[in-house]
Amino acid sequence: MHTNPSNEMALTSNASNKKETVCIFGTGDFGRALGYKMIQSGYSVVFGSRQAQTSSLIPKDAAVLSHTEAAQKAAIIIIAIPRQHYNFLIPLAEILHGKVLVDVSNNLKLNQYPQSNAEYLAQLIPGAKVVKAFNTVSAWALQSGTLDASRQVFVCGDDKKAKQMVMDIVRALGLTPLDQGSLLAAQEIENYPLQLFPMWKFPIFLSLGLTAFFFFYCLTRDVIYPYVYEKTDFSFFIAISIPNRICPIVALILLALVYLPGVLAAIIQLYRGTKYSRFPVWLDKWMLCRKQLGLVALAFAFLHVLYTLIIPIRYYVRWRMNSRVLSQALNNRTDPFINTNGWLSDSYLALGILGFFLFVLLGITSLPSVSNSVNWQEFRFVQSKLGYLTLILCTAHTLVYGGSRFLNASSYRWYLPNAYMLSLIVPCTVLVVKFVLIFPCLDKPLTQIRQGWERNPRYSEHSNYIINKSAV
Repeated sequence: MHTNPSNEMALTSNASNKKETVCIFGTGDFGRALGYKMIQSGYSVVFGSRQAQTSSLIPKDAAVLSHTEAAQKAAIIIIAIPRQHYNFLIPLAEILHGKVLVDVSNNLKLNQYPQSNAEYLAQLIPGAKVVKAFNTVSAWALQSGTLDASRQVFVCGDDKKAKQMVMDIVRALGLTPLDQGSLLAAQEIENYPLQLFPMWKFPIFLSLGLTAFFFFYCLTRDVIYPYVYEKTDFSFFIAISIPNRICPIVALILLALVYLPGVLAAIIQLYRGTKYSRFPVWLDKWMLCRKQLGLVALAFAFLHVLYTLIIPIRYYVRWRMNSRVLSQALNNRTDPFINTNGWLSDSYLALGILGFFLFVLLGITSLPSVSNSVNWQEFRFVQSKLGYLTLILCTAHTLVYGGSRFLNASSYRWYLPNAYMLSLIVPCTVLVVKFVLIFPCLDKPLTQIRQGWERNPRYSEHSNYIINKSAV
């Protein structure tokens, strides 16, 4: 391939079948993995290193030159070295003038420096066209063919042509570029790999907190209480019975918490009479992690299904059934069939099956591959309309299970109600408030507010615009 060593090398894609030469500064794990992947994709790769000698670790089709020689071979130079070593680029400023420098570095902690590494590089080499990219992709993902990791690559830069060239390389490697705008976005892009499940922390900690609370609650009622008053050891309940009570309780509460922020947001908008005033920070964060809350709830629902399936093979259950059958045989009696109990039992199971089916459907539609294939109206119908139907079915499933026990004194041990009774507080509250909000006297003004109407213009910067538009 013919290469132009001039500093005025054109920043345009090669129209021929062969791709342009790309220079990589740095022969570490990521630099080598990226170089190998680029060679597989048809690029010519030259490495710039302090020691211009070939190593067995370097891809065999790549050349290893000094930084100066390597920089003269390509218009695109990938800087695969840590920020603290950027100073070696200063003597190369004249050679790097007009070239595209791709910063792929990451930091050790969030906001480690006052400015992003890419912005620092742009200040260090002011004549270069700096683009931030590839920092969200690992060397392992590149070596494994990017099949077992995210394909998304965030790209940002101030020069549109330079950014487009880098995005073309990203696509050629089988990855998906996401344009994040100017170089000002580099700080956010560099912080992204350092965030450990940023949207999952609240759902996970909340579910763990609820699990711990209901575990000790059920332990007190179902194990400690019988031991104290009846000298009966039910400690084996810890393995199956108590978890099978906790899982549906946590799943139902988390599912209700998915829709509670929407109800609260509607109440706030009705109170303020506008949609242009920001919600409280805690509500904003809550609404952003609703998807994660729903998926965690689905995981607990799955556990409940699995625990329920093994109930017939439990020793305790088989022992009770055999004892009951033997008692009936010895006493020569048979319990009569009660049609009401048959209806309650079948209704309880049917509601659970339908609720779980819709629960799974909600989880499937929240997957990016599925949600990207439906339009906004379809997605909203599934997540909102079917979501509330799921909440209704799951709440009804719990009510039918133990609705008759609310007024039963034996259900209260140490004045503590059954745990499932506590699980109904949040979902019933959400459903009752939502039912009130669909009344025309509230639904109509709420719809108008969400379409831009304002009752009190002082809440919004857009007030004058809306008033003038209405007047016209």
